[in-house]
Amino acid sequence: MINKVILIGNLGKDPEVRTLESGAKVVRFPLATNESYQDKSGEWQTVTEWHNVTMWRNLAERAEKDLKKGSLIYLDGKLSTRKWTDKEGQDRYTTEVVANTFRKLDRRDQLSKGEDDSFNASNDSITHDDSTQDDLPF
Repeated sequence: MINKVILIGNLGKDPEVRTLESGAKVVRFPLATNESYQDKSGEWQTVTEWHNVTMWRNLAERAEKDLKKGSLIYLDGKLSTRKWTDKEGQDRYTTEVVANTFRKLDRRDQLSKGEDDSFNASNDSITHDDSTQDDLPF
């Protein structure tokens, strides 16, 4: 069985950071992805889908430091559904993307000198692309 999500999108707001009693950090933010299509009349339409993203521990610390509203990122993770009870005692469910890795995709000239733009939560290590010959527009 596979539970894998890969998204490329923009943060809808600055990451919301919380530190739990255990000292672990958790970050949450909405991520917008866009899909474009041509309607029957030939006009281009764009549909925006919003995803609730959660990042934990070292990945959350990295996100807190490097991400802000509007940041373009690649992330991969899994879908997770949590059950909770509201004030009226009703059971509620929330589905979110729990990220395992993310990579900033903002233009390289927007990044600070020496700043690393990729982080992997599975081994808490930073992945750096040493290629300086990059023809990509971001």
